[in-house]
Amino acid sequence: MAEHRIQIVGAGEIRALERLGYETAVPLQSTHDIFLRAARLFPERPALTQLYSGDIGDAPRVITYSALLAGIHRAANLFRSRGVGPQDAVALLLPSVPEAHFALWGAQIAGRACPVNYMLDVDHIVELLRAAGVKVLVALGPDPDFDIWGKAEQLRARLPELKLLQAGGAADSEDGFERLMQEQPAELAFERAIAPADIAAYYHTGGTTGAPKLAQHAHANEVHTSWFAGMFYGLTERDIMINGFPLFHVAGAFVYGAGCFCAGANIVLPPRLGMRDRRFVASYWRFVERYRVTYLAAVPTIIAALLDTPVDGADISLVRALYTGGSPLPSELAAAFEKKLGIPVRNILGMTESAGLVAIEPLAAPRIALSCGLPLPFSEVFAVRAGPEGPQLDSRCAANEPGVIVMRGPNVSPGYTDPGANSGMFAPRGLLVSGDLGHIDADGRVYLTGRAKDVIIRGAHNIDPSMIEEAFAAHPAVQSCAAVGEPDAYAGELPVIFLTLRPGVQASAAEILAEVAPGIGERAAVPRRVTVLDAMPMTAIGKIFKPALRQRAIEQAYGEVLQALAGSCRSITVKARQAAGGLAAEIRIAGAADPAAIELRVKELLARFVVPFEVEYE
Repeated sequence: MAEHRIQIVGAGEIRALERLGYETAVPLQSTHDIFLRAARLFPERPALTQLYSGDIGDAPRVITYSALLAGIHRAANLFRSRGVGPQDAVALLLPSVPEAHFALWGAQIAGRACPVNYMLDVDHIVELLRAAGVKVLVALGPDPDFDIWGKAEQLRARLPELKLLQAGGAADSEDGFERLMQEQPAELAFERAIAPADIAAYYHTGGTTGAPKLAQHAHANEVHTSWFAGMFYGLTERDIMINGFPLFHVAGAFVYGAGCFCAGANIVLPPRLGMRDRRFVASYWRFVERYRVTYLAAVPTIIAALLDTPVDGADISLVRALYTGGSPLPSELAAAFEKKLGIPVRNILGMTESAGLVAIEPLAAPRIALSCGLPLPFSEVFAVRAGPEGPQLDSRCAANEPGVIVMRGPNVSPGYTDPGANSGMFAPRGLLVSGDLGHIDADGRVYLTGRAKDVIIRGAHNIDPSMIEEAFAAHPAVQSCAAVGEPDAYAGELPVIFLTLRPGVQASAAEILAEVAPGIGERAAVPRRVTVLDAMPMTAIGKIFKPALRQRAIEQAYGEVLQALAGSCRSITVKARQAAGGLAAEIRIAGAADPAAIELRVKELLARFVVPFEVEYE
């Protein structure tokens, strides 16, 4: 059968693919088919290149497509030998190493995969494993850089039926994942006919607490996003992409993972610490030169870090583009990156509940400020009007009219493992309500202007504010509290919390933070700032009014940064307000001797913040 892999430039190519019919345009049934096809077409081409350290002279580990398929088959056989069937799950607590790929994709052949953020606390992970019906856990063995194996042993003690396999341990380890894999054949030792609607994986949404929130991925969901991702990028088997995203993140697994595998491209895996490896970051552009990298993938926080990393004469001329997503992309940051490095930046929009992708800005089309790109083929993305009871799904917005973003298509998950959690997100007729505010322009591009939901996005990591609020609400001094995102130049947002004290109680913000922080399950969710208020802003019906707190968080963050200009004028005040496209800041400067110079300095200081601003003078 002829394959119709093309480069998508605009709506014309998308409509042409849709006219072919789905089965012709997407000739794969399961994620297993992705690797069968790649091993057949590109058997000796590199699929994975693992860097061992930040030393540019260290030799990497190279996995060809034929070796990748063999590893996946061995892992699947191993899981099946441990009793994993189509309804059972295999959990992963692994950094981004080739064994994580063997385990992730092998688990989807034997049963279902459940990759877990290894930075979560044990109580949280226990609930996730129970909700997923996990039978086998593959975890990184004792390692000075990761606190994983200790958690794995606690999990085994809490879940006695759990079968634990150790990756990266001693070669003769009784439960060693690599050793046991090598005892398995490189071809599947069992038969399983996988249907597109079969569940392939469970992906937890960031920051859940209490009852776990696991999004189910059908094989069709993951195939759909993976197959079309590379067509927007223009990926071929000659391309090489640096992908430092972990596999418990949909971007690492599909957007920049299986999307490369569908094209036969080579993924360069950074050292296990990724962008936390200082030597690697310092030599980033030299690694780009040495491995002839053609594509980069990074969240806006990493773009900011790379912008400050000296190129030092490295030849980066082969890099065709940097793709980003996971959090809002400041237009000034993208423009600065393009100007300094000559590398085009393109944005994507994705969700865990849509197998990682909703829309992509095509490489072959110009970057449009604030655009998240065009929806994937065979999918539909539109805005609906908001009403008192929530989004009005039958009331579509006109072009450029703001509303709540809604979608449907083969990328949309069948729902959470707990059907009770679907309310408000998964709607009849296959609709997925994103919770994001935005609009669709006349050409079909998707724009986001804010969030109807309260999730805080730190880097590409979603943090549910309820996790923070529940921890602080339990403190005896706290009467009420609310967590929101505060703008940050590096992380996009950082969690902060506002609270009021019980009558007659005295406690400082620092004291409360020190007592509460150890009980928050994710380090990323520990608030950067605690602000004690005399009274909490409330709505007419007695609910905490979070928009007012977000405005105050903007004022605090921008005011703190602009203290650097205190000697250049008499005063600087920051006032946040609700604008047509979302929140914005007004910066009022009084007594400036050189207004033009100070305005230039303000723009430099705030260039990497997402919230737009205007400067006024007195």
